[in-house]
Amino acid sequence: MNLVDSSGWIEYLVGGAGASFFSEPIESPQTLLVPTLSLFEVYRHLLRNLGRDDALRVIAAMRRGSVVELDDRVALDAAELSVATRLAMADSIMLATARAHGALFWTQDADFDGLEGVRLRRKT
Repeated sequence: MNLVDSSGWIEYLVGGAGASFFSEPIESPQTLLVPTLSLFEVYRHLLRNLGRDDALRVIAAMRRGSVVELDDRVALDAAELSVATRLAMADSIMLATARAHGALFWTQDADFDGLEGVRLRRKT
């Protein structure tokens, strides 16, 4: 299973320098987990920059993966992860969600460097 960080989705969607790195997990919806937090972050970004119709089309594509909600167990795991690693709330929730589902976490955020279960491509 794979889980792509929201910034990875945006990088892929805009065809940025790191788009090809994220193509493998994004183009394999049968093994893709999509946290509701990602839906929020990506939709908010696209709504601001592209408008509602285009943003909703992207969200429909994201929903081809398995949408996962934040539950109490993952929330507590994320809090512990945040304290241990000093990750921000959203970052710790994303990584805790990936770990709870045995998924590889794909990101371009250097804050995740060296953490277990993370596939990192630094943003250039």
